[in-house]
Amino acid sequence: MDEPTLRWQLTVLLDGGRAHTRAREVLAGFPARLRGVRPPGFQHSAWQLLEHLRLAQHDMLRFAIDSKHRSPKWPEGYWPKSAAPPDAAAWQRSVRAFLGDLRALLAVARDRRVDVTAKIAHTDGVSWLQELLLVADHNAWHLGQLMQLRRVLENGAGGAKAKK
Repeated sequence: MDEPTLRWQLTVLLDGGRAHTRAREVLAGFPARLRGVRPPGFQHSAWQLLEHLRLAQHDMLRFAIDSKHRSPKWPEGYWPKSAAPPDAAAWQRSVRAFLGDLRALLAVARDRRVDVTAKIAHTDGVSWLQELLLVADHNAWHLGQLMQLRRVLENGAGGAKAKK
């Protein structure tokens, strides 16, 4: 595979829009009243999934660009304790931060000065290709969960038993 094709495929995988859901489409207009609800059968609320996505993606980006970065403790450092955001502004800040880090990762995938197959200097052999694929895979999984959660909540399937 030639380099431009690889970079194009990485950006499509990271940004979604083909077989994967696009982050900005899942997050756009997520009803505020449903952000902290966990219907039966769902382990996490939309807020918890969004914050997990933000925290994990930020950690993966910082790991790749900052040799002094230390990852949060697993699992508590990657999941918010509360099912609901403290306020509407917290949700918006989290969305902006998540999408900002995603744009930074897309910029790396597009940057011809970055050899995505080479080892990242301060790691134990991890390449940008591995890191970008890990982010894309992780995001696709949890964005799919968010999309499914939104459909259930908007269709009222959460019912009276939904936990906040």
